[in-house]
Amino acid sequence: MNKPLLIEIGVEELPAIPFLKELPNIEKKWAEILEKNRLLCEFEFFYTPRRLVLWHREFQIKQEDSVQEMFGAPVKIAFKDGEPTGAAIGFAKKCGVSVDELEKIDQGRGEVLYFKKEVIGTQSNLLLNEMINEFINSLNFGKSMRWANRSDSFIRPIRNLAILLGEDKVDAELFGVKSSNNSYPHRMVSYEPFTFDFAGDYFCKLDKNGVILYPDERRKAILSQMKEIEDTNNIKIEIDEDLLEEVVAITEFPTALIGTFDEEFLELPEEVIVTSMKEHQRYFAVYKDGKLSNNFIVVSNSKTDDFSQIIAGNEKVLRPRLADAMFFWKNDIKNGLSNEGLKKLVFVEGLGSMYDKCEREAVIANYLADIFNIKEKDLIKRAVMLSKADLMSEMVYEFTELQGLMGYYYASIAKEDTLVCTALKEQYLPDGEDSDLPSNVFSAIIALSYKLDNLLGLFSVGKIPSGSKDPFGLRRAAAGIVKIAIEHKLPINLENIIDSLSNNYEGLKKEQILEFFNERLFKIFDVNPSVLKAVLGSKEGDIYKISQKLCALNPIVLSDNFKEYTATFKRVANIIKDIDVEQELIIDNNLLEDKEEKELVDNFNDVISKNYSTYDEELEALFALKPSLDAFFDNVFVNHDNVLIKTNRKNIIGKVYQAFKKIADIKEITI
Repeated sequence: MNKPLLIEIGVEELPAIPFLKELPNIEKKWAEILEKNRLLCEFEFFYTPRRLVLWHREFQIKQEDSVQEMFGAPVKIAFKDGEPTGAAIGFAKKCGVSVDELEKIDQGRGEVLYFKKEVIGTQSNLLLNEMINEFINSLNFGKSMRWANRSDSFIRPIRNLAILLGEDKVDAELFGVKSSNNSYPHRMVSYEPFTFDFAGDYFCKLDKNGVILYPDERRKAILSQMKEIEDTNNIKIEIDEDLLEEVVAITEFPTALIGTFDEEFLELPEEVIVTSMKEHQRYFAVYKDGKLSNNFIVVSNSKTDDFSQIIAGNEKVLRPRLADAMFFWKNDIKNGLSNEGLKKLVFVEGLGSMYDKCEREAVIANYLADIFNIKEKDLIKRAVMLSKADLMSEMVYEFTELQGLMGYYYASIAKEDTLVCTALKEQYLPDGEDSDLPSNVFSAIIALSYKLDNLLGLFSVGKIPSGSKDPFGLRRAAAGIVKIAIEHKLPINLENIIDSLSNNYEGLKKEQILEFFNERLFKIFDVNPSVLKAVLGSKEGDIYKISQKLCALNPIVLSDNFKEYTATFKRVANIIKDIDVEQELIIDNNLLEDKEEKELVDNFNDVISKNYSTYDEELEALFALKPSLDAFFDNVFVNHDNVLIKTNRKNIIGKVYQAFKKIADIKEITI
């Protein structure tokens, strides 16, 4: 028999960001607890800043009865001379019966002790207390707190617990709070609880008491209100998705409102204003005619008919924030960009100061400029040495997420070269999965130098990612290097870079960092791992060429007819396993006897005599040798009695394999 189950856990206001980080795990954790207790069913999870709600339309009022089977020691060990040993006695005790009640069963490896018993399902209402406590304790919000005289902790104090199974209140206790059939309305409606008698009553009374329980409805309400504000004021609101989710999480009855700030603050860079509003106040930016306007959108959690004081209060709070930003802006402009202060700013223990880091990056940048044939080497050095200067600015001290960007603005005001200014802004790109990339090769060099120094430097002092821990973002740095190389078609060979620059990184182990980087390639490239392994088997170190080889080879491997090639490649692999394919192989045309081997050699020579503009063309030509290879294998006896002919025939296949291996080691491909 099933009944509706409603669980509401009332809390003081949950902090949005840690809650949203754990949100994807919440339903999964409750489902695991349901399954463990043999009560798994469909349910929905809702939340507001003051309540966590689990709603089950049909919940078993009792666990299903089950049969428990238990297997013990082999009979020959459990009994000796007809008397039970310790193994039999211990198993009987575990089963809760006497030795005489145990059975014997043969599972194909001899008889073992066996006991089967029926387990009567427990009433659900007797399990829910422990299940809810386990659920709450499983949630991980990072930080937690204690309150009153309790020794246990949670992200915020628990103030209410309501559990209804059908129309029956379930007795339970959570952090000292006993369950009831009470809940609380929106604070601007009342501070007194209301009572509900069944689930439908709960949902109805919440709605009447100013609480929109469903986050999707709150989200839709906010977006609808914003659209109305846009239409009324002929403006465009920038919908920051992360900020929207945060606002949904901190409101029970959201209302979008438009406010204004002084136009004089529009002198500030747009990003400064937007960041100040978003990070400090959770305001949305507003644009008019394509430009940032002196308006903002705030989402209120108040339930009132007059929002004028709320708007005025938010305008009043924002003004000193922007005034501070204006003060920082003018001070930084007056002081100018200088990297001298970086000499006192420690990068990482063992790697000196941020100034030392810039000097190492300058060496890398100079090396890359030579490789990429960039002539503006003086500007490259200037950009690198200024790249971290904005870390000393008051603005970046206040808004760390604006580093690089503020360097761009201050460098522009100081009339630095456009290439230098752009490079400062783009030095940290890409900084995320869907991030933009540096817009030109000059900026790419600055970004690569930053990432390469992070990799080489941190590996040299043992700051190596392990497991899920990567505090310095070295996995992201490796991915960024690959993306930049592909985007700008740059010949980046990490092994060559290490060989050329390792003197600046005492303690760096080349094999260690190359292994790390190659492991990352398997995460970065979305291909069959054996295809990447085959390409790496070509000894290719150039990241861009690796990507080009993968782009050429992977579609062939994914094609419907590739399985036809597999048997041919296996025969190639069997023949070359006894020869050294790393040495130069000679084909003596005077030793060719059979028609099929002559045709294979002729076709092969024709393929390798041509110049190919792409790996696609070269692979297509090489794979076109399949009929000739099959004819050779079917009609030519490789292991000839004449050692010279035998060697010559193996060399033919070895040469074909070598031609493939310039692009990929085909014997590594598995599908």
